Amino acid sequence: MLSKNQIKTITGLQQKKYRKQYKLFFAEGIKVVEELLSSSFTLSHLYTEPGYFTGIPHNKYTEVNEAELKKITALTTPQHCLALFEIPDEVAVSQSGLVVALDDVRDPGNLGTIIRLCDWFGIENLVCSDECVDVYNPKVVQATMGSISRVNVVYTNLEAFLAQTSLPVYGTFMDGANIYKETLKPEGIIVLGNEANGISVGVEVLCNERIAIPRFGNTQQTESLNVATAGAIILSEFCRKL
Repeated sequence: MLSKNQIKTITGLQQKKYRKQYKLFFAEGIKVVEELLSSSFTLSHLYTEPGYFTGIPHNKYTEVNEAELKKITALTTPQHCLALFEIPDEVAVSQSGLVVALDDVRDPGNLGTIIRLCDWFGIENLVCSDECVDVYNPKVVQATMGSISRVNVVYTNLEAFLAQTSLPVYGTFMDGANIYKETLKPEGIIVLGNEANGISVGVEVLCNERIAIPRFGNTQQTESLNVATAGAIILSEFCRKL
């Protein structure tokens, strides 16, 4: 049975200020929750319909019904369970191999998909500017499908971070060099920009390699690619040559 205070706390976690206050975030759905339970994340509490999980400590487990889940879910339709996890302390970025950096990416689905792409292509570190959407936003967590547990996501002043790196910095621009014709290094920072405005001027001047995905259509009228789609193509090309 859910109490009013539990409902208030859980629904409050949809807002960043309460996630920061309680140092908690939540995940929904059997697959995502199972992935996070088997990861290094620490479970705070699991709310679930009967029959889906075993071995959860009694003090961290509450059986609920669909009507109760509807009161706490961030989804249109509840997905059988919702789990609260502790937000871990940030881990410093290892500046070796390939690192992805995001400059003011605001859409939760884009960030979640990019985290999933990093996991797929073996990118261990993702650096986000302070203006990016919060990684523990429920929509971001959902879009990662569990990959949030395997990619180190750090928020920082992106300009300061890039200014001190010794790695090549690959900025993605419409007028950059054709990525399919470039010699791509096995180590570097790949910068992806804001959905509407691309890479900011302050970050642009710190990019010493400008790359682009060429357009092949006859009309050449498409303005740009979705940032997560572009990220998939770029990571595939970098990793193909490793």
